[in-house]
Amino acid sequence: MLDGLVEWVTSVVESLGYGGVAFLVALENLFPPIPSEVVLPLAGFVAANGDASLPGMVIAATIGSMIGAVLLYGISAAIGPVRLRALVARYGRWFRLDESDLDRTEEWFDKRANIAVLLCRCVPLMRSLISIPAGFRRMSIIPFTFYTLIGSLVWNVVLIGAGYLLGERWGQVEEPLELFKNAVLVAIAVAVGWYVWRRIVRPRLRGASG
Repeated sequence: MLDGLVEWVTSVVESLGYGGVAFLVALENLFPPIPSEVVLPLAGFVAANGDASLPGMVIAATIGSMIGAVLLYGISAAIGPVRLRALVARYGRWFRLDESDLDRTEEWFDKRANIAVLLCRCVPLMRSLISIPAGFRRMSIIPFTFYTLIGSLVWNVVLIGAGYLLGERWGQVEEPLELFKNAVLVAIAVAVGWYVWRRIVRPRLRGASG
């Protein structure tokens, strides 16, 4: 399935150029399985071949990043903090969550929203997901847009530039990014495992021993 997805991405970029890159990057923000580690280096390779300009590809990818991020932000903002609290109040007990947990999370995000958006836009998987808490908290749209733009621009320049420099070997960009992505997945798994142990398993073990 992944091979078929890569082939489709390649055909879109080669056929539509700037528009294809913008479309795929916007879609990647909403549908993370579309691999930006394929789209962006391939865009650099197309530019290296002279079929597009390097700045043009960076601009197209950044426009796509902004469209996708703002759409995801808007969807989350439409749900809003009130509905989110209602969901936590109704279903949170299944995950040992309550409104006090939500209060602490919101307080943490509000204090670090700018840096969180900036850094997460440069991290695989988190690039898209950071728009969700920003939307739920209805983070001010101006700083959200600014830090999303800067983080997306850095990510796009690095990956498109790598594809441009590597030329026909542009596919090699995927290898170190895959390691980076796996490290992020491990970190997320460890965090989730720790949470499950601390909030669900350990209290039940204590209750059983008592």
